[in-house]
Amino acid sequence: MSKTRFPIFLTASLVALLAFASSVSGQVYDVLQIVASDRNKSAGVEGPYRFDAAPLTPAPKGYVPFYISHYGRHGSRYAWSASTYTKVKDVLDAAADAGALTPRGEKLRKDFLDFYEIPLINMGDLTDLGREQHSEIARIMCEQFPEVFKDGGAVLARSSTSQRAIVSMNAFTVSLQKHAPKVDIAMDALHTSLLYTNPTAAPRGIAEFYEGEIIVPESTTDFRNRMTDYDAILGRLFKDRGFMEELGGRFDFVYQLYTLWCGYKYYCDGDWMEDIFTPEQLLAEWESENYLQYIGHSRNRYRMIPIVRDIIGCADEAIATGNYKGHFRFGHDTVFNALCPLLNINGGGFEATRAEDVKYWFQNYNTSKAANLQFVLYRSKKNPEILFKVLRNGEEVSLPQIQAVDGPYYRWNDFKAWAEELFRNHPRVNR
Repeated sequence: MSKTRFPIFLTASLVALLAFASSVSGQVYDVLQIVASDRNKSAGVEGPYRFDAAPLTPAPKGYVPFYISHYGRHGSRYAWSASTYTKVKDVLDAAADAGALTPRGEKLRKDFLDFYEIPLINMGDLTDLGREQHSEIARIMCEQFPEVFKDGGAVLARSSTSQRAIVSMNAFTVSLQKHAPKVDIAMDALHTSLLYTNPTAAPRGIAEFYEGEIIVPESTTDFRNRMTDYDAILGRLFKDRGFMEELGGRFDFVYQLYTLWCGYKYYCDGDWMEDIFTPEQLLAEWESENYLQYIGHSRNRYRMIPIVRDIIGCADEAIATGNYKGHFRFGHDTVFNALCPLLNINGGGFEATRAEDVKYWFQNYNTSKAANLQFVLYRSKKNPEILFKVLRNGEEVSLPQIQAVDGPYYRWNDFKAWAEELFRNHPRVNR
């Protein structure tokens, strides 16, 4: 496999990050402790949005925000696949018929049967919490950057064609209109917009492909089998696990059980699954899932180049004309997990050569429900240079491939120059 490297300009910040990579094996406790200390982070991409960002750094003197470009994941939903519910039910039912459930397994089955029907019917749909998340994100944006919207102007919001993304967009724009009543909002959820909201789902004819692959240190199946304590987890629930091999085996059941654990509390009252995994088992499951998503999603990072082009093109139009105040895109974790490494957010474009080191550069809890990137552009009456900063989930982030001007603030032209280098290194190919 080609080991194409992420195109970067070496800076002092990046050199420090690369030095950290050489000693990464000594940092295991720190990373996993962050996950262990917060159930929402243990849930990875199934966790809810966390409104806990630090206060923002004031802009350089004389600079005022005038435009925001955004990519956001849909908000909290029911499980995206029916298998999360049907696989767990089928295995627990088969075990009950075989008399193979332990007392804890019998209780799990009873609680699950009382729970699963409505989530199964609503599989993949946005929940009330998901709408609330996007409504609050828009409110906070208006509060933090009132200069952008106070005089009105055009806003364009685009969504992927999925229900959960469309309803997320609607919740966001309704709140934006409420808190910035002068803006003129247009929305679409066209298949032709998928190139900018969910590029890997773009229809034949407009889909784009680019050269470039990432390092895959180990198969996701091998890594999960190496990390997961199947015997201990299954032994808590089953007296006899032989029947499971006929129902897809232990791998798929434990994977779906963990997926269910990650999300159920955010659309269900109660905590009837909280003791299914020990803290140590949860960390292993989180790390396995984190690696799976890194490989499964980040390998498509170069497919996200159309979004970067769109961010630049839309912003340049706003700079030149002043007509647009914001462009907002609503999509999915598969996009967010690829776009952040592509942009090298906080040095996350680094490619690990060992599966166990991935967690230091990629953490799927940063792609919580309603996760978002905001490019906030600033201008000054006394200086022609446009500055910008990037917020991920409300937190200011670094772009170590370009030189900062002041704290989290960068020159827009420097970002565009870096992007042009990215495009040259990963040209479009025909398929």
